[in-house]
Amino acid sequence: MQVLIAGGGRTGAQLAALLVGQNHTVRLVEHRPDILSRIHRELPTEVIHEGDAADPSVLEAAGAREAQVLAACTPDDADNLSLCFFARSQFRVPRTIARVNNPATAWLFNQTFGVDVALNQAEILSSLIEEEMSLGDMMTLLKIRRGRYSLVEEKIPAGAPALGTSIKDLTLPDNCVIAAIIRKGEIVIPRGVTTFEEGDEVLAVVDPEGAAELARLFGFPSARPPTPA
Repeated sequence: MQVLIAGGGRTGAQLAALLVGQNHTVRLVEHRPDILSRIHRELPTEVIHEGDAADPSVLEAAGAREAQVLAACTPDDADNLSLCFFARSQFRVPRTIARVNNPATAWLFNQTFGVDVALNQAEILSSLIEEEMSLGDMMTLLKIRRGRYSLVEEKIPAGAPALGTSIKDLTLPDNCVIAAIIRKGEIVIPRGVTTFEEGDEVLAVVDPEGAAELARLFGFPSARPPTPA
């Protein structure tokens, strides 16, 4: 894959290094002398194209017409929007990704400006915090690409509603699939008659609604009001 990265700050340089390590063809465009001095020590010389990425002629010289992806990683949101717009309208780049520096401008990063994916760090962080708080001890291991599904892990504590219940008798939603159970260091292949034990580590593929139901079944029991004397 051929990737054109605009902006050689920490985000752009790290992205370039990762992609080069995966054997992709990468061109990183940067014009600031201090940044150029640093990235010439971090990246192969052939990856770096010196020039102002906001200039369409510089983008073309860097290979924009052959690029399959443009990643706009500059510290200026107006530049990132312009880069995506020119990449799509002038150079027909199939895929554009833009970094959002100021959350207040995030609403502009859409198809109108040719942005396919907007990376709003504040929004991503707040979503992760909200998800972690809502799912208790459930751990997200992997986000599955192009979908709402995740691979999650939950260790079943004492008193969880699912203890002693077979999988076929659980009220699992359709959007929740039990993939494996790790019990005392051994993998248990889940069957309909498999019952859950305290300490089981359950791996499941779920969407957000399925994760919430799984957290209820495999989490700590809800506090109950004291029995009247």
